[in-house]
Order: sequence, then structure tokens, then C-alpha cells
Amino acid sequence: MIHIFPCIVIFLVTVLPSCTDGDRWKMATEIEKSILRTSFPADTFNILKFGAVPGDTSFLNTAAIEAAILSCNSSGGGVVSVPAGTWHTGPITLLSNVNLHLAENATLLFTTDYQQYLPPVLTRWEGMDCYNIHPLIYATDATNIALTGKGVIDGQASNEDWWWMNGNPDYGWSEGMNNQKLSGRKQLLAFEQNQTPVEERRFGLEGALRPQLVNFNNCNTVLIEDLTLKNSPFWVIHPVRTDNFILRGVTIISAGPNSDGCDPESCNGVLIENCYFDTGDDCIAIKSGRNNDGRRWSIPSQNIIVRNCRMADGHGGVVIGSEISGGFSNLFVEDCEMDSPELLRVIRIKTSDCRGGVVENVNVRNVKVGKCSEAVLKINLMYEPGEECDRSFPPFVRGVTLENVTSEESHYGICIIGLDESVNVSGITLRNCSFNGVQEGTSITGAEDVKLQKVFINGEKIKL
Repeated sequence: MIHIFPCIVIFLVTVLPSCTDGDRWKMATEIEKSILRTSFPADTFNILKFGAVPGDTSFLNTAAIEAAILSCNSSGGGVVSVPAGTWHTGPITLLSNVNLHLAENATLLFTTDYQQYLPPVLTRWEGMDCYNIHPLIYATDATNIALTGKGVIDGQASNEDWWWMNGNPDYGWSEGMNNQKLSGRKQLLAFEQNQTPVEERRFGLEGALRPQLVNFNNCNTVLIEDLTLKNSPFWVIHPVRTDNFILRGVTIISAGPNSDGCDPESCNGVLIENCYFDTGDDCIAIKSGRNNDGRRWSIPSQNIIVRNCRMADGHGGVVIGSEISGGFSNLFVEDCEMDSPELLRVIRIKTSDCRGGVVENVNVRNVKVGKCSEAVLKINLMYEPGEECDRSFPPFVRGVTLENVTSEESHYGICIIGLDESVNVSGITLRNCSFNGVQEGTSITGAEDVKLQKVFINGEKIKL
């Protein structure tokens, strides 16, 4: 059964230039060429020479690793080498011109002694600026940095450590325990709404705002390559205001609450390729700040390429939002595979009249989907309708093209939820797509200029 709901139609001027598919994908080629690459001197700084001890979980290698990083940085840069073995450590701060390289069979095993992650540092948490618990790997105002190698970065998060702070009994929380909903998150939302100065937004362990596994703040020219990252307390990889960012050949496995795989936020020039995602939340989620904080910065994310990636579990494969108040433009997703009954959506755009922002020029081609539980394409302009906020910032989604996308099982092929008062979704094109095993077909409200060209749902050609 195909359900196509009528749309409210008003005239909407798009800012996107008229261009062919070839022109759009030529843009992707130019974006890739423009992304700056890291480069390091050959000098190597082995953590063993700075007093690191492998295998002893009663000993923290934090000081040895940071000494190696400082020596490498002060010498003009190079490679900080982590040999094979298990290296128990507290939080690590990267510095400019340093490549932290984990050898094959090397594991950085992060302590679950929460006191080690204090004092708090400047970061963003769910799109809101604050000082929070130190991310496990962190850098701020750094240039030319990298995490590389065939090793493992293990945050050791579990229902016993970190995840319980979410406040969900499924992740180890029980009555009487602190959690983010009762403390830090509620306070941070109030700070954001009241535009409290960032210097006053300080959270320690009492806030229960779990840290990111990797967080780069205001950095430039960054590479993460070949590693396995697992068991993150919160978002796994979170570059903020970090341009020229490459994520390549990385395996991300983290089943905890809010375990987004990679969340580029207010970033320009991002390449994500040949990666595997198995996450407890969105695999890739593009962001640009939440509400007032996003509008105060007014720094969009833009020029992002995702290709040759595989997604298993996750709330969404490639997602834009919901913290997208600074806007977004120019996404190119191609040659990816997604398949899991626990994958909810393939391409997802989520925002609201709290967030605002303009999302435009989203291009997806040659994506093969096995199972996803909700929709291949979902656009939702009424995300989190119960949020208390200023709702005077209508969002816009303009120019979304999917071509050569196939799926074998989903509830909807296409699901678009626009605004009730106006039509703020336009220029949606699906071409040469086939969605099988679909339960409810297509649901479209509050959109215009939706084109379905050779789109088949359960073998039936769909026309609007």
C-alpha cells in the first residue's frame, strides 16, 4: 500500500544554482582536492623511552605518553610510537605536528577512574558550548595532527562505567544514581537558552555529561586512519570547528547510548572513506550547533564526502542534525553499504523550528541497503516537538538527490515530515531507486518539488 499525503504548497525560492548531476559530483572532486593533508617529520618518539609500562592495569601511562607528545611537538613534530601491548592510560591531549601511531596489536586502554578526567576542558556537548569532563583523546587549537596505525583505542565504557550516566536502566542506571537528565544536561540546556557566558558553564563529574572518546576543538588538518575505536562513553569521534578532516579505514564499534560514530560539527572539508560503523546511535551525524549557540557561532558544516563505508547498527547511516542551527551545505555520499535490523534510517535529516538552519545540496548515489527498520530517506522538520525553546527559527531543506539506491526491507521508502504552517522542504529528487520489502510505501507531507524518476517500491513504479 502506497500512502502519499497531500502537501501544503507555497512558492519557495531556492538558493541552489541549477546544475546537472555531473556538475554536482564534479564539485565533490574539487572538494576532495582542496582538503589539506597531514605531513610529519620522520622522527619517532617511542613511549617506552618516556617510562611507559605495558600490561599493568594498576599503572597509568598518562604522564609517559604526554611527555612523548610534548617532546615530539617541541622538537618540530614527528611520530609518537605506541608499540604492541596494552597500555593503561588516562586522558591524552594531542599537540600540533604530532602523529600518535598505534602499532598492530597495540591497545590504548583508558582508565575508568573518573577523577583522572578532571579538570574540565572547553568543548561542545550536544551542540552546546561548555567546559566538561576531559575527552579521552583531546586537542584544541592544534594543526597537523593524526591518530594512525592498526591498533585499538578502547574507552572501556560499559553498563558499569560511563553508560549508566545516561539515566536509562537498559544501560545500568538505577534509582538513586545520578544521571545527565537530572543534572548536567538540564542545566546546560538552561545555560544555552539563557545565553549564559561559556566561562560560567562548567561541569564536573556531578553533571554526568559523558565525555567523547575523541574530540578535536578548533583544529585544522587532521587524520584518523586504520585504527579500531570501541566502547566510547559518548560520541566516538567529534571534530568541532575542525577543517580539513580525514577519517579513513577506521572501524568504530560502540553500542552504548549516544554512541554516534563520527560527528563533524561546524567543519569544512571532511572526507570519510573505507570505514565500518556499528554504533548505538547515528553512524555519521553532521552538526553545526544547537539553537542559540549554533546561531551565535553561525559556522555551517560544509563540503563533506562519505564513500565506500559500511554501516551496521545505528539510528541513522548518514544523518544531518539535529543540532544544525548553523546550517549545512554540500554532502556527497556514494558507494556505501548498510544492512542491519537495528539500522533505523539510511539517509536522515532532522531539525525543527528550535534549531532553524538551512540544509542544502545533499547528494547520494550507489548505496546498497539490506534491512533498515524505518525509512531509506527520512526528512523530519518536527524533531523533538516537546522541547522548550524559542520556536521562531523555521528550518529549510533544499536540494536532496538520491540515485541508484536500493533496499530490501524497510517500513517506509520515503518519509518526509514538514512543517504545518509552511512548505520548507523542496527540491527532493529520487532517480533509479528500488525499495523492496516496504510495509507502508511513501509518506510525504509539507514538501514541494518532489520528483520520483524510475522509483520502484515493491516492484511498483511510483508517481506523485
